Amino acid sequence: MNHHIQKSSNSVHIIEAASIDSLKQDHVKTVRQVEYFDARQWQRYIECEIGFVLPNIQRNWLENAVIQTAWSYGVTIAELWQQLPFNDELRQHLLNRVLIHESRFFRHLPSINFVTECAEQHQHAKRITADASEMFCIWSVGCASGQETWSLAMSLAAKQLSNYTILGTDVSQQVLAQARVGQYDAKQQALIPPYCQQFVQPLLPAAMADEANIDNAGNAFIDKAKVSNSTGYWQVTATLKSQVRFALHNIMDEKPPTAHLQQMIVCQNMLLYFRKFDQRDILARLSKQCAVGGYIILAPGEALFWRPSNMRRIAHPHLNAWQKIST
Repeated sequence: MNHHIQKSSNSVHIIEAASIDSLKQDHVKTVRQVEYFDARQWQRYIECEIGFVLPNIQRNWLENAVIQTAWSYGVTIAELWQQLPFNDELRQHLLNRVLIHESRFFRHLPSINFVTECAEQHQHAKRITADASEMFCIWSVGCASGQETWSLAMSLAAKQLSNYTILGTDVSQQVLAQARVGQYDAKQQALIPPYCQQFVQPLLPAAMADEANIDNAGNAFIDKAKVSNSTGYWQVTATLKSQVRFALHNIMDEKPPTAHLQQMIVCQNMLLYFRKFDQRDILARLSKQCAVGGYIILAPGEALFWRPSNMRRIAHPHLNAWQKIST
């Protein structure tokens, strides 16, 4: 009986969710028919706030973000525009909707391998000098929902490295919340190489706790494949979380997210959303946060115009990396 009741309850929730989605769509249609949407005005606002240049091809994306934000707060587009300068919560809600949070695990393996090799060399050098005080600091800029940050953590942990810390930053509180939890779907797990699958922990539904198997020694264990297939979601293991943290940070701000200089700064596939003069300013800020001897890693083909006097580009066929050679 209870089973049937639960099913009925779930059906009600599904109907309610569908009704809410339908209401949202009706609201969007109504707003588009009644209110004029000044795309250029909103594009300029987003650029002034966070530097992002949203091309005209993404006008519908921007318009939907504005309308949905207005709907969520029960205001018109005109009222939303008037309230934004005085309401930080409203502003953050809009930015969460506007930003494009596209990422995936081990997106650029040569970069992750390079960071791991440098961390290995750093730890080896510290062992020789018996100085384990200096941490190998890594900053993942524009980390979105954390896939790049956790990929780095997995790669370093797979090499049994320990003296490191990884900071992931983004301007969206929404994606940072997901990054901190570290839960993803099966498609993301498929991108993780075999040697890092040890850091994947299936999410256990409460109903499966009673279905644990017993090994020859009498210990209970869970069939990971069975659980993964049943839930479709997994999370990073707790062992990684002690050396990883996430923070809200706007790359356009002069103030850095941490006072510590970084041995490695990974900033990939983000600069393309900024104008060239803003890219120069961002790279200058990253350079200040990079320790002498440390590296800045960009996506292949990004910021090829950059020619800083205190940085030298690394000769590597698959990397766009720069090493800081002087202050």
